Amino acid sequence: MKILFIGDVVGSPGRDMVHEYLPKLKEKYRPHLTIVNGENAASGKGITEKIYKKFLEDGANVVTMGNHTWDKKEIFDFIDDAKNLIRPANFPENNPGKGIVYINLNGQEVAVINLQGRAFLPPSDDPFVKIDELVTEAKQRTNIIFLDFHGEATSEKQAMGWYLDGRVSAVVGTHTHTQTADERILPNGTAYISDVGMTGPYDGILGVERDAVIKRFLTSMPVRFEITKEGRTQLNGILVTIDKSNGKATHVERILINEDHPFFG
Repeated sequence: MKILFIGDVVGSPGRDMVHEYLPKLKEKYRPHLTIVNGENAASGKGITEKIYKKFLEDGANVVTMGNHTWDKKEIFDFIDDAKNLIRPANFPENNPGKGIVYINLNGQEVAVINLQGRAFLPPSDDPFVKIDELVTEAKQRTNIIFLDFHGEATSEKQAMGWYLDGRVSAVVGTHTHTQTADERILPNGTAYISDVGMTGPYDGILGVERDAVIKRFLTSMPVRFEITKEGRTQLNGILVTIDKSNGKATHVERILINEDHPFFG
């Protein structure tokens, strides 16, 4: 089984890249399941129902979120009805939405889980405790479990990868918007990468206009961050191949599309 994951989609440049390249990626790699992180999809913060549905139209099966989940207030109006949209499962229990979804692929279920780290991010419940609970639940239905761990600290992400090695099929990091080159299969069969990277502006700083970010560093003064709308764009993702018989990963491959790394279908 092949699972394609597209890293943090940032604003309209990111959405345009998904619209253009996701069909091409699906034609090339033939994934059985496609997941998109959409927490930055609406002007860099949050998601709307229209954008969520457009991701599904473009070929996504599941949309995951992160620390910007609640930034677009309209999400409260549709998240409980959005069957394939998940937010971090370790948000407080009284939050709307859910943190795990089961996708049925010709009789084979896949569990997709979203969690958020606690290092350098707003308070949330312990992701390690929560994942134990969710893995126990998921194992009653499937041995294929995919985790999007949305976190700031590489150490926390690595800890989660090693903590889950052999218990889940893949642990992929999101949030930092810079693709890491540490993709690997851990000794007990869990695919891992610290950060998949982002999909959107290539010439900004983490997708934001450069001048504003540089000014912030030079002056330490508050500045308004705007998504880079002009210039080159990029798509970052990862492809994980999993043995359906035991849920263990057999191959992991980074995907990087930009002007310096052209796409060859």
